[in-house]
Amino acid sequence: MDILVVGGGGREHAIIRKLKESQYCGKLYCAPGNGGISCDAQCFDVKADDIDGMVALAKELKVDLVFVAPDDPLSAGMVDAMEKEGIAAFGPRANAAVIEGSKVFAKRLMKKYNIPTADYEVFDKPEEALRYIRRRGRYSVVVKADGLALGKGVSLCGDYYEAKAAVKNIMVDRVFGKSGDRVVIEEFLTGPEVSVLAFTDGKTIYPMVSSMDHKRVFDGNLGPNTGGMGAISPNPYYDAKTAEFCMEKIFVPTIEAMRAEGRPFKGCLYFGLMITADGPKVIEYNSRFGDPETQVVLPLLKTDFIEIITAIIEERLDEISVEWSDEACACVVLASGGYPGEYKKGKKIEGLDAGGQVKGAVVYHAGTRLVDGEFYTNGGRVLGVTAKADTLDTAVDRAYKAVHRIDFDDLHYRRDIGKIPV
Repeated sequence: MDILVVGGGGREHAIIRKLKESQYCGKLYCAPGNGGISCDAQCFDVKADDIDGMVALAKELKVDLVFVAPDDPLSAGMVDAMEKEGIAAFGPRANAAVIEGSKVFAKRLMKKYNIPTADYEVFDKPEEALRYIRRRGRYSVVVKADGLALGKGVSLCGDYYEAKAAVKNIMVDRVFGKSGDRVVIEEFLTGPEVSVLAFTDGKTIYPMVSSMDHKRVFDGNLGPNTGGMGAISPNPYYDAKTAEFCMEKIFVPTIEAMRAEGRPFKGCLYFGLMITADGPKVIEYNSRFGDPETQVVLPLLKTDFIEIITAIIEERLDEISVEWSDEACACVVLASGGYPGEYKKGKKIEGLDAGGQVKGAVVYHAGTRLVDGEFYTNGGRVLGVTAKADTLDTAVDRAYKAVHRIDFDDLHYRRDIGKIPV
């Protein structure tokens, strides 16, 4: 199968590397891609959210499959557009991708179908949101922009002043544009966080191995939230009993709820969970593979990736089995100094030659550019250095050994990935 992957980050690089392992893989294309991806697939300068441009490219290349990886084009209906032209596409249609595209939709879905989640209220006026927070009397709340915000639309607020600033940021200053037309104010849950991605064809659901994202930019879980500074898999807090509960009370009910709403979900559904004192609860849904969770989950997949994708598109996922390695995996993100705020691009990256990393490690490119055989930084998150091993400790150590071989000006990374509770 000739495949076009939509996107250009570390997640897409991990997806392409896994597709290359398949016995069914033909030519691989990516748009827009990045410097590292260009070494594994032919890249085209088409923006990930350019639906018309991407449809035209898929037609020109005569691909057998389009893999839509990012959230924006999914919510905007890229899968719908591909299917309209008779092109097979992996990912949910727009009416199902709304489960990530609207926090309000997701919360109301969970409330209607009794799926465990935090208590919440929805507001479209900032003064009413602040009045509600004051009236609650408990100022530890979570403030979420309703729409997509590149993973940065959630603020964990410990006091009223932080909550007020978050509401102002989203609804008054409009830093996320129309995504801030409404906000969700949630109760502040505590407990370990768990990410579980799941394959589903809208009827059958196969959870993948669990993982743990590290969102805060600095060691010790300090500083602002980012798109993710690293990840590990499996998640040490996600035991068999918890997995059984989640399957029965969260995963299957969510798939059934979406079908009941006339929005069958086909693709990868991401469950962001918190293991509270009252049991697991859903923090968020994503309508696609997470980043950097993908970089630690897909390396553990043993079943042919394209076989799974095809079964999902043809709605026969129940006919195959999905197997996973019992190894552990760790990913350390190398970021540009200043991220998630302002940062500079164009720094030359050293240590990415063929012999520059340790055995058992792989480097996924996120924000890189390839010029005359040299790699340069071209984003906030630049690289995801990933390693597998028999134990998590060994995987983490191996990943950091590989990290130490790589350098660029103003390089920043966390030094405690997988080493402290998150």
